[in-house]
Amino acid sequence: MKDPAPPHASQARRGPPERSRSRTVPWPDAPVLVEVWRSGFLESVHRGAVVVLGPDGAVRWSAGDVARPVLPRSSNKPVQATAYLTAGWQPRSGEELAIAAGSHAGEDGHRDVAAAILDAAGLGPDALGCPTALPGHEPTRAAWTVAGREPERLAFNCSGKHAAMLASCVAAGWPTEGYLDRGHPLQQAIEARLGEAAGEQVAAVVVDGCGAPQHGLSLTGLARGLRSLVDAQPGSPERAVADAMRAHPWFVAGTGRDDTLLMESVPGLLAKGGADGVHVAALPGRGAIAYKLDDGGDRGRAPVLAAALRRLGVDADMLDRWTVTPVTGGDGVVGEVRPSALLTDRPAG
Repeated sequence: MKDPAPPHASQARRGPPERSRSRTVPWPDAPVLVEVWRSGFLESVHRGAVVVLGPDGAVRWSAGDVARPVLPRSSNKPVQATAYLTAGWQPRSGEELAIAAGSHAGEDGHRDVAAAILDAAGLGPDALGCPTALPGHEPTRAAWTVAGREPERLAFNCSGKHAAMLASCVAAGWPTEGYLDRGHPLQQAIEARLGEAAGEQVAAVVVDGCGAPQHGLSLTGLARGLRSLVDAQPGSPERAVADAMRAHPWFVAGTGRDDTLLMESVPGLLAKGGADGVHVAALPGRGAIAYKLDDGGDRGRAPVLAAALRRLGVDADMLDRWTVTPVTGGDGVVGEVRPSALLTDRPAG
């Protein structure tokens, strides 16, 4: 057995994690958003909260407690990326900016672009503070496994964000050492930017799965922040991020993944998922949606996202593959995962 790898320098600086303490109000009694039917039997449900904002940014429709802070996880990345530009980072391509705001699958092109961001800043992969990982893209991961290739930091799905963070530090003249500490100038700028875009104070700051600070916001604030990107003036940092993600959706997620496919299918759509059942999306001039599934799982994501986007006026035909997903039994389809009546029976307003 190999000896465990020593902690990365950024992890060593932060020291051991604090003992968990409750910092939230009791979990709300959320409504059912998704139903799982098997052979005519209601087998499971997924509960949560969802908000739909109109073109003016006001709440048009909601279900559940959309004012309660959640952890948006990677759904915060698009707004975070605007702070990199404000700090002085000048990406050399739209692909670089898109992957800075994305959660890539570790495919070859993803790792190459993340590495190029570092190289342009005079840095290498060892500067990354994110964990090592195998690629999330199954064929790429299988090839690595067959070849006996070890996990790498560049293959971690947040390496694009981390590379851009480091490049921003170089551009601004800030130290790269400690770039993941909450008190670092970059992280202070990100925290302020997220609160500004959301129109509310950041409710909590915790450690995300990639080791960076993660900021708690309400679902309403999360949706408000993404809407501010698609409706921003051309040439602004906000619009630059939105345009790069929509022009290069493969760098936001990857082959066969929902955010990539949705942005390829729905003109003008900006979408970004986050871990533990969170998603946010926006359309210029129409508004934005955000939701959180209480169980943090992936199975109920697509039906909620599709139903919420219908309330922004997206054509149902564009959303067919996400609205209802199959439940299999043996060699056939015996049921479906679908939005609850709560999401589908009420008009968009």
